[in-house]
Amino acid sequence: MSKFLPPKPISASRISLSQLMHPEHANLLGNVHGGWIMKLVDEAGALACMRHAQRKVVTVAIDSMVFREPIRIGDLVILKAEVSYTGRTSMEAAVVVHAEDPLTGEQTHTNTAYLVYVALDNAGRPTLVPPLEAETDEERQGMEQAQARQERRLKQK
Repeated sequence: MSKFLPPKPISASRISLSQLMHPEHANLLGNVHGGWIMKLVDEAGALACMRHAQRKVVTVAIDSMVFREPIRIGDLVILKAEVSYTGRTSMEAAVVVHAEDPLTGEQTHTNTAYLVYVALDNAGRPTLVPPLEAETDEERQGMEQAQARQERRLKQK
C-alpha cells in the first residue's frame, strides 16, 4: 500500500441506519436498553469508518455516552454517522442518534457518541487510512473539535 493516500471528503463516509424498536429491545418500563443503542452506535460508526478506509475496522475506544431522552418500543431509531478525524491508522466516528415517532414524524435527539476505530489490513494488522478532507467551514470546525478530543484521549493513556 502506498505510504501516502489521497484525502477523502467527510461526505464520502456518511451513513444512516434506521431500526424500529420492538419489545425484545426494551426493559420492563418499555424503554430500549442502553446496551442495544450502544450496539447500533458501534455498528454505525464502524460502517462510516469502513466506508472511509475501505478496510475492516475494530473498535478501540468509545467516549462516554449520555442518554438524554428515553427511546421507547415503537420508536424508529435513526443513527447518522461520519468520520470526524483520521490519524495514521485510526479514525474517529461521530454518531448522532434520534428517536422518531413514526406516526407523527416527531424526532428527539437522544445522544451523540464519538468512537475510535483502527483500520486493519488483510493480515489483521493496523494499516494506513486516507486523510480526511473538510468541504465546509462546519466540517473544518468539527475536525478541529475531533482533533482536540483525540489529544485528550492520548493524554489519558
